[in-house]
Amino acid sequence: MATATDTKASSAPGLPLGEDQAALAEAVAAFARRADGVAETRSSGKVLASGAPSASHAKLLAQGLHAIHLPERCGGDGAGMAELAVVVEQLARGLYPGPFVPTAVAGATLAQAQPTEPGDALLTELVGGASAAVCTGRGVTARHADGGWAVSGSSDPSLGVPGAAIVLVRAEAEDGAVWFRLPAGHDGAVTQQIGVDPSRAVGTLTLDGLHVPDGDVLTGIDDADAEWVRAVVFAAEAAGIAAWSMETAVEHVRTREQFGRLIGSFQAVQHKTAMMLVRSSVACAAAWDAARAESDDAGQRAIASAQAVVGALDAAVDNALECILLLGAVGFTWEHDAHLYQRRALSIAAQAGSVERWSHRLGELALGGVERDFSFVSADALPELRAMVGPVLDRVVQLPEEAAHGHGWGTGAGGERRVALAEAGLVAPHYPAPYGLGAGPEEQAVIAQEFAARGLTQPSMVVGEWVLPTLLAHGSDAQRERFLGPTLRGEIVWCQLFSEPGAGSDLAGLSTAARKTDGGWVLTGQKVWNTHAHEADWGVCLARTAPAAPKHQGISYFLVDMRAQGVDARPLRQATGRAEFNEVFLDEVFVPDECLVGGPGDGWRFAATTLANERLQMGAALGHGSSGRYRRLIEDGGYDCPRGDAVRALGRGVSRELALQALNLRGVLARLAGDGPGAGISVSKLYNALAQRDGSREMARLLGPGAAVHDAEPGLSDDHVTDHIGLPAVLFGGGTIEIQLGVIARRVLGLPR
Repeated sequence: MATATDTKASSAPGLPLGEDQAALAEAVAAFARRADGVAETRSSGKVLASGAPSASHAKLLAQGLHAIHLPERCGGDGAGMAELAVVVEQLARGLYPGPFVPTAVAGATLAQAQPTEPGDALLTELVGGASAAVCTGRGVTARHADGGWAVSGSSDPSLGVPGAAIVLVRAEAEDGAVWFRLPAGHDGAVTQQIGVDPSRAVGTLTLDGLHVPDGDVLTGIDDADAEWVRAVVFAAEAAGIAAWSMETAVEHVRTREQFGRLIGSFQAVQHKTAMMLVRSSVACAAAWDAARAESDDAGQRAIASAQAVVGALDAAVDNALECILLLGAVGFTWEHDAHLYQRRALSIAAQAGSVERWSHRLGELALGGVERDFSFVSADALPELRAMVGPVLDRVVQLPEEAAHGHGWGTGAGGERRVALAEAGLVAPHYPAPYGLGAGPEEQAVIAQEFAARGLTQPSMVVGEWVLPTLLAHGSDAQRERFLGPTLRGEIVWCQLFSEPGAGSDLAGLSTAARKTDGGWVLTGQKVWNTHAHEADWGVCLARTAPAAPKHQGISYFLVDMRAQGVDARPLRQATGRAEFNEVFLDEVFVPDECLVGGPGDGWRFAATTLANERLQMGAALGHGSSGRYRRLIEDGGYDCPRGDAVRALGRGVSRELALQALNLRGVLARLAGDGPGAGISVSKLYNALAQRDGSREMARLLGPGAAVHDAEPGLSDDHVTDHIGLPAVLFGGGTIEIQLGVIARRVLGLPR
């Protein structure tokens, strides 16, 4: 029988950021291992289902884990929801049983309310170790009666209600919700249900005209805050379950053999496990982002709550199922632990509420103009930097706008604005002087705020943004002097000559040859899918300088003048009608020695720098299937379905974008804390491609007959159908989804080749 303690070193993401949260997570994980929730669930399931606490409950109280989020004025630790989320996630990995989670939800609900004497009295009871639950549902209603309220109806199945010492009840009334504590002596109104999750109690509350005096009503509890609390806690549990499921599956496929091979070496298995890491990362990011909304306003909490449910709960359900499928028949037995985690995932997903309802809410919030704030610096941070950057940008605003460059990702030559920004180090402020300002993540965020405040878009060098870091890291002084300044000013436009017809995404399989000659090299071969090569001034080219060397060796990194004799760039007309890509023929092209970066054979290592920067750039925003397209479609009335279906589709699109933004922000904060990017860049890049694929396809589904026509001639149209037809360019670029899944499986999860 596999248990939660069987998995080895984790590749799954975790909620903690920073040393304090990491130490907390480690301590809670150790406690969860000792508690062995799986074993207790199997031996004491009927007792736990009645609402009894876990056998280790007294030790949990002694460590103060139950009160970490409760206010200090009532004896709690006062740490907040982010720390509670870390505790919940770690306990979920160990399937910790009993009333901890429903009690935590009740306590956090009271802690978020305006302080009142009755509320503080309940919080003090919770700090003392009382168990609690929150009972909700539209079936419980209240009406004014005799100086109080008459409450009737039946609640939804609610976690932890049987056996709870404190039951917070929410009743619907004509003029808003009424919250109160279930009075003592009404235990008979609670009916224990057979829960999907056998590790803790579920029950319903049925009341028939219960009189609640006005003095017993708990004022100050806001429905939106209560929903946010539930979303944070359940999303944190989902993140823990998704992580356990992934780790368990990966450990199994690393060691299990079939057909004479480790099953982790099969491509289908690698793709499944890599997708489990993606889902786990998204769940973690959604839970983390919701928890950090504690100090935000109501609109920010609302969008973070909805994303926590949409982004995390399904991820846990899906990962739990995939875990069972990868374990095979043994995973489908009652004796294996996997179904217990699956049951927990299904239970909390149900408790959180329908994902369709939350998707609709996300869509309506987006239509109402609510956007999640992912900034991590205040508006007045780094005043000296702002005082330096602001006047430059004020002058730039007065200069003529840069000429537009049509469709796609290309960039035309820079104008006065670009030159002014380059001279100020603001085209690539993260570059070292004299090319940039040496700006770290905080400085870059402040500069981005200053651009946005003036309605300016930060300039892009497109392919140059992937090339210049390679020259900074590996180029000669002469190469940096020759190429960096002009590229920053927009005088040089770059293309990338990597892919080949016979190699595809397998760059190591390239066949373009470079032979040594007096003063340089002669390149011969063919490249393909080269973005805007027909408009580029220079290209970075990988060519084989040592044909007999192993395929990852003997490759060199050249800088090629795209106007040199023998270079023939032929635009490829794409399915969209546009010609953004090219095939490039190199026929005895002479490249002088000074345009070889590094030495012969360094190309593969240098290409890794270029591709790493490509992934970081491509993981930053959605091009196809963006939420902006959905908003325009709904506002224009161009959908062929009920409006609610279109709004839910918008909500799912917003969810994908929020997940990507949260993943990126967590990566930035990890780097600020001194950690490397780890798997985050690969996961973000892959998720970006998946999000564009799913968003673009769903958009096409909404159009109906309107999808049969274009708005304009192919090549000029930017309509929703063209958006979908152009999707393959993204799914090829930087490595296909399948290639990225394989890379994650082998390099991050450590699966065998």
